[in-house]
Amino acid sequence: MKINLPLYIAQRYLFSKKSHNAINIISAISVCGVTLATLALVCTLSVFNGFHELVEKMFTNFDPDLKIEAAKGKTFVPTDSIYALLQAMPGIDVVTETLEDNAMVQYKEKQAMATIKGVADNFSNLTSFDHTLLGNGQFIFSDEVADYGIMGIQLVYTLNCGFSFVDPLEVYAPKRGTRVNMANPMMNFTKKNLYNPGLVFRVNQEEYDGSYIITSLDFARSLYGYDNEVSALELKVSPSARVKKVKKALRSALGDAFTVKDRYEQQEEVFKIVEIEKFISYLFLCFILLIACFNIISSVSMLILDKEKNMTTLRSLGAGDELVRHIFIWEGHLITLCGAAVGLVLGVLLCLAQQHFGIVKLGSAGSFVVDAYPVSVHLSDIVLVFVTVFVVSGLSVWLPVRMLARRLTHSNEGEEEKG
Repeated sequence: MKINLPLYIAQRYLFSKKSHNAINIISAISVCGVTLATLALVCTLSVFNGFHELVEKMFTNFDPDLKIEAAKGKTFVPTDSIYALLQAMPGIDVVTETLEDNAMVQYKEKQAMATIKGVADNFSNLTSFDHTLLGNGQFIFSDEVADYGIMGIQLVYTLNCGFSFVDPLEVYAPKRGTRVNMANPMMNFTKKNLYNPGLVFRVNQEEYDGSYIITSLDFARSLYGYDNEVSALELKVSPSARVKKVKKALRSALGDAFTVKDRYEQQEEVFKIVEIEKFISYLFLCFILLIACFNIISSVSMLILDKEKNMTTLRSLGAGDELVRHIFIWEGHLITLCGAAVGLVLGVLLCLAQQHFGIVKLGSAGSFVVDAYPVSVHLSDIVLVFVTVFVVSGLSVWLPVRMLARRLTHSNEGEEEKG
């Protein structure tokens, strides 16, 4: 069995007692520095994963798996050929029509801008929207008496109309294809009334809770002056199918006239902000890791001076300069390995404890969507942290150690020539 001599000697140096106790202390500090930096990387990336999954879960109750929109224009007419394509496409469980646009709403003296989203009868089968509903009313959009709209909870507070109001909610939308009547501007608007069925929804996202009103597709078409147009076809993908695969097949079949967006693309800005914040935090922690690696340089440098006589003996036995340099490079790697291993284990344990027990709280109960910091440990992040620690420590240690070891070998050569 072939023994890696530099690694073997470096391992003995790591755990053996040095002639100067300060070297042991500095080595322990080096390990602790790498451990803390590694632990911080694991915990920070896991917290961002937790927030990412939390936001994704919120949007899951409102956004469809896939959304088909016109590449140009606000609306399009879904033809029979499109429906035939969607019915023949494997992996699609639900197809529903939606039409949404902006409007002004008024309740008594309160006014606000809102997004009216008209949905088809099978909208409840599309997402888990019913999980967001609050109140004791019925999930209906129209009956023989009136049209109903389910409002976001923040919009309810803005209009001060309550969960169930008696007076109608007035909805105003500009008429399509008409000239502006300056003498009577209200002639340019279509006015409709909506009532509340005793329900409101809460997605915990201001974009929806503060502006959206869900109503029937017929009401939205009548309000905006459309016949068969839709702003989107929203799809639910079966659990056994892969969303990316279905999206790719739809894009290929529909061509350039339509866009097909998954949940990440529908909320691209939100998820991109989370990813950017995660990346910036990762860079800052890498910088802290680099500073911690300076302790490794100090530890290895003092070890080189402490083992100067040992190196002279090794050179007398035939060891070359490369072997001497590799001993101390391995020493730096071993310090990094110990710190990284301990940091990874502690980081994962701390994240699991936070995940199950919610040790670190966000604030007072009820102030946030969740009471404690959400965490989610991903294997890919563990591998990324491990590789990052070794790359950063390796680059920071390799050049200084080579220079110090070269200086040591040159000084030994000078002493031999004098002798």
